[in-house]
Order: sequence, then structure tokens, then C-alpha cells
Amino acid sequence: MGFFVGKSQKVCYNSLHKNLNMGVHKMNNWKKLLENNITTAKELKEVLKLSNEEVIKMEEILEHYPMSVPLYYFSLIHADDPDDPVRKMCIPNIRETDLGGSFDTSGEASNTVIVGMQHKYRETVLILSTNQCAMYCRHCFRKRLVGLSDEEIASHFDEMIQYIKNHSQISNVLISGGDAFLNDDEVIEQYLYSLSRIEHIDCIRFGTRTPVTFPDRILEDPDLINILRTYSEKKQIYVVTHFNHPNEITEKSKAAVRNLIAAGIIVRNQTVLIKGVNDHPQTLGTLLKNLTRIGIVPYYVFQCRPVTGVKSQFQVPLKRGCDIVDQAKNMQNGLGKCIRYILSHETGKIEILGSLNAEEMLFKYHQAKDEEDYERIFTKKIEEGQCWL
Repeated sequence: MGFFVGKSQKVCYNSLHKNLNMGVHKMNNWKKLLENNITTAKELKEVLKLSNEEVIKMEEILEHYPMSVPLYYFSLIHADDPDDPVRKMCIPNIRETDLGGSFDTSGEASNTVIVGMQHKYRETVLILSTNQCAMYCRHCFRKRLVGLSDEEIASHFDEMIQYIKNHSQISNVLISGGDAFLNDDEVIEQYLYSLSRIEHIDCIRFGTRTPVTFPDRILEDPDLINILRTYSEKKQIYVVTHFNHPNEITEKSKAAVRNLIAAGIIVRNQTVLIKGVNDHPQTLGTLLKNLTRIGIVPYYVFQCRPVTGVKSQFQVPLKRGCDIVDQAKNMQNGLGKCIRYILSHETGKIEILGSLNAEEMLFKYHQAKDEEDYERIFTKKIEEGQCWL
């Protein structure tokens, strides 16, 4: 790993990228770049000044929760800052060995109607199109699925399309994962071709963090942009991405977003409130302002879920989280003020409205699994330090 230097300089990403361009067809560059992802503790030892004991502990974590970090994203880390926010999102921490929490905090198993497809909300189906990601985020709420085989999902494609055709109340499809843009172009086009022919589908969404962690997926593949442009003329396509910190907005990520917008795509952002990363009003507020500046509409700030291996290190208490989001919202113009602070619960998406008094907080169902909860407002006594309902 001879590409790394200190805080004032970062990974020599551009020189590696140039070498990969030699003799390689441009459309395949993104796959070649992923082959250079950092996946082992030994690769980090010298760069992050890890002790032998830290390497051993990290290797134990990686046996359960794999690491994969694109060199581009790693280049955003200030290597001699142990509290660097980008580092916290991609490099394992010993707290991941904490077994508290749950692997399925939102009841995804109970909403699965076909292997790889969930139907929790009346108008929306969620397709887990792949279990692969360009980068494995340490705060991921699907850690139980990361890196597993995609064969089972792919084999149910026709059945999923038929299910959507048979349920006319479904007006939109969210193609997620993993990361939807880790699918080959042919797979993405197959989804778009089949879904765009269904009359009752209003729009198609792709959940992807590649504009943030791996913008080369978009910048190095003109075929992908052409496919998106072609089908955006048939059905409106949305890309839902996931910027969590202002340091993730770079010239490359902005270029990737511009390419999507130029293809007729509407880009929206969901941020997770993460302890030690963006749990400060100025940080979160700056992120939201910078997103609207580059044409991305931020619409959810999610409460970090109590996932096993995540709960102990990344969750922010609800009362404090509400204060952070409210102060960040006060920094925004009208577009930025559309954000909602959301807890994605087993029963639905619950908006966290604020404190009612010293003990109680006010909540409202933004989306609900069961009709009796539609738009229901309720109060709940919240203890100091409580992070979930």
C-alpha cells in the first residue's frame, strides 16, 4: 500500500486511476477500481498507525462484518486523526463486537413477500437487488446481509415483476440492496425495462451510495447514464443517495450528481444521524446546505437504528437528536427545511416532532404498516439517553 501519506496529503488516488485507464475499456474501469478496495487490517496498519493488538482485534471483527473501502473514499480520511468522521464510517471499531441490539430492527423479515422483495407500505415495494456495496458502511442496518450471495435474489426476478403487476396499489418501486448501482448495467436496464411498462407505476427509485463512496461508478460508465436517460423519459427515475458529512461532498461526488441530473434524474438524500460523525448542529446544517447547493434535495434525517454491532457506538439519544436536527433545520432555506427526523420502526416511519415537556416527546406516523396507525400522533415518555422506541 504505497499510496498513503499524512493529514495534509491523502491517498494518491489519481495516479492509481490513471494507471488503470491504460489499455482498459472505460466502461469497465469501475469494476477494476473496486478490485483495489481495502479489505484487510494489515493494509491499514502502517497508514493508520495500528498496533499489533489492534490489527488482531480488527481481523476478528472482519470475520463477522467484512470491510471494503474504495481507495477514493479512503483518500478522504485524515489519516492521523483517530476521530476523523469519514474514518468512523468505513473503518471497523472494537465496539462492533457488542452483541446488544438486533439484526433486523425494522421487521424486514416479516415484510418479505418474495425472496428479495418487501412490501411494507401499501404504495411501495422494496427490492433488495444485490447484497454487494462499493463500500461496507460501519453503521449499516443490513449488516446481516453484507457480502452474501445474490443468486437467490436474481432467480426471483420474474416473480417479483409479476407481483407488482398484480398489485395496482403499488405506485413506486425502490430498487436497493446492498447498493443498486453495484448491479451490472444489463441488470439495471432489465429492471427499468420491465417496470417502465407497468402502467400503475409512477416512478422508480434507486438506492445507492455510489455518488458518495464511489463516484467512478457513475463517471466511468457512459452506458449507465445513457440507460438512465432513456428510461427517465418513460418513467420518472429518482436516485436516493446517502451523504452523512460535508467532507463527503467533493469535486468528484458533485460531478457524479451533475451527470445524474443531466440525465433527467431527481437526486434526493437520506442522512443518518451518527454519533461522532454529524451529531452537531453546525455539521449537519452545513451538510444540508451544501446538498441543496449542488442540486440534491435532502428529505430524511434518520435516527440510527439499534443494530447489533452499531447500537453502542453510533446512536444519538432522541432528545439530543431532536435538538440537533431542529438547529440544523434553522440554518436552511425553504428547500432544506423539508427534512423530517425519522425513526424507521417495525410499525412504520415515525416522525420525531419534538419535546412536549420535560419527560414526553411527540411523534407522528409519517408512513405506517397498518391502517390504524396512518397519520397517528402520539406521545411517549422518553428517558434520558433513550435512543429508540
